Amino acid sequence: MNTVDATETDVLIVGAGPTGLALGVDLARRGVRALILERAAGLFPGSRGKGVQPRTMEVFDDLGVLGAIHAAGGTYPVAMVWRDGERVGEHHTFDPAEPGEDSPYNEPWMVPQWRTQEILAARLAELGGTIAFGREVTGLTQDADTVTAHLASGGAVRARYLVAADGGRSAVRRALGIGMTGETVDPNPTLVADVRISGLDRDNWHIFPPHDGADFLAVCPLAGTEDFQVTARFPEDAAVDLSPDGVRKVVAERSHIAAEDVTEVRWASDFRPRAALADRFRSGRVLLAGDAAHVHSPAGGQGLNTSVQDAYNLGWKLGAVLAGEAPAALLESYEEERRPIAAQMLDLSTGVHRGEVRRGAATRQLGLGYRESSLTVETRGAVGEGAVRAGDRAPDGTVDGVRLFDAFRGPHWTLLALGADAPGGDVGPAVRVVRGGSHGAYGAGLFLVRPDGYVGWAGDTPEGLGAYLGRFGLSG
Repeated sequence: MNTVDATETDVLIVGAGPTGLALGVDLARRGVRALILERAAGLFPGSRGKGVQPRTMEVFDDLGVLGAIHAAGGTYPVAMVWRDGERVGEHHTFDPAEPGEDSPYNEPWMVPQWRTQEILAARLAELGGTIAFGREVTGLTQDADTVTAHLASGGAVRARYLVAADGGRSAVRRALGIGMTGETVDPNPTLVADVRISGLDRDNWHIFPPHDGADFLAVCPLAGTEDFQVTARFPEDAAVDLSPDGVRKVVAERSHIAAEDVTEVRWASDFRPRAALADRFRSGRVLLAGDAAHVHSPAGGQGLNTSVQDAYNLGWKLGAVLAGEAPAALLESYEEERRPIAAQMLDLSTGVHRGEVRRGAATRQLGLGYRESSLTVETRGAVGEGAVRAGDRAPDGTVDGVRLFDAFRGPHWTLLALGADAPGGDVGPAVRVVRGGSHGAYGAGLFLVRPDGYVGWAGDTPEGLGAYLGRFGLSG
């Protein structure tokens, strides 16, 4: 996927990380011409973001990669605390949760980031999507109809829209002059590395607390691989040695593991945890997504997941606008919906990092929604406590033998008619209709589920549904 020399496309995606790849997959299945430009020679090689939260697993189900994600990963092991070479006790990192019919994925799934990206890239190729590696964007120009990305090679690519998914140091965001507002979560640098270790069991996430003047060390077996992820914190003014010998040294100094038992250092990096939010998510025909729009502490596993969900929110909107089904103004709802979510998740990840918040229901991201969005219409009167409202995530379940997540899967909208009469006329080929009795958290009513799995419109009768569908070119 590295032989492309296209000069124009419908959507140009800058960055082949989880955000760019997820967006590429979503657009490809909609038949949208999209090109991903990645300045590196290949996909990111490290584990960094290793937790896939339950809501993102639902997204991956819809995008057709959940089976591969399941096969490539595993559950998080219980943490084991060590002191002076002895095990001193277990530590449960996550509050437990039981799966239910409405939420079949109840806990985070560990998959190294490099593997998640490989899976998304393979799905993209299967759908005919394209990545061009070794293409660095150095500048942008745009007019009323197009945006042009200028490349370090001297070439240029023109598109109707461009999505910046090029990370926390986004060259696109800087070229647009969009600022980031935030704070340093921890001034101390942190080392993260993927290593091979002999003689260390893979049954636990091994924690070595600060001791004898040294800061903490954590060694986590990476599910689905033979690797361990090493994480180590350093004093604020320390220079972090990323060489293989430097990684071996810090492991040996802070644990009972001998330096020679670290048999291979496959990847290493360092960072200072920070939290920052882009002042805007859009400038003309350019939209920011993922780390280009919000930068998280890795604690709690919110960054990658929030980023993938940015792509999931944006994909169907770009598809509808490019197909001429919806007005270009629909794209204004992207920042409206995603920026408040990003701000909320930044507060959460910072709280987890500082030990103020446990990893539990909030970090699973199943409770996020868009009740205040301009795309959300709730026409019912009183709705019971805990019942699904317009703007909420549409839960799973089985209605008259039909699993709802199976019905939702794909780029279409879905109308649930539960204990209520569906419209008498045709709602259009882009809307699948599921009929049944009152069910679970939904209760009775009509629920129009968006392509990204959130209830857009809800009512007791079909009145107003046709007008709502017309906003997206879906009237029958």
